[in-house]
Amino acid sequence: MIRDMRQEDKAVFLDMAETFYASNAVAHTVDSHILEAAYNAAISKSPYLRALIIEDNGMPAGFALLSFSYATEVGGLAILLEDLYISETCRGKGLGSQFMQFMEQEYPAAKRFRLEVTRENQKAIGLYSTIGYKAIDYVQMVKDI
Repeated sequence: MIRDMRQEDKAVFLDMAETFYASNAVAHTVDSHILEAAYNAAISKSPYLRALIIEDNGMPAGFALLSFSYATEVGGLAILLEDLYISETCRGKGLGSQFMQFMEQEYPAAKRFRLEVTRENQKAIGLYSTIGYKAIDYVQMVKDI
């Protein structure tokens, strides 16, 4: 089951997010106050962020964060899969694939689904490639304020 994050998910989300941001799935760690800000934005129903809990047999097994923008290259809604985390004990059950399918079904008007993956995360690259994602040749640049 995939559902929107609720207030009572705070501790579970923060624990999973800290584990995710300490893994090779991301390029760097994220301070806990930033993760709490993401939780607060999700709970306040920010139009820029949707947070989802992925369950396995009624128990939290992972989470996903989506953000939304307009992509000129494709002329419409672009959905960025900010984070997708499946707990280690629940990996290999198809939950990641199920989430990807859910995301595309939830947003049939989207023109692009986009995600980031570290080169070291070969299992994720394999999953995403299998379901039709391909690398694009951009250098990503940021300026954090």
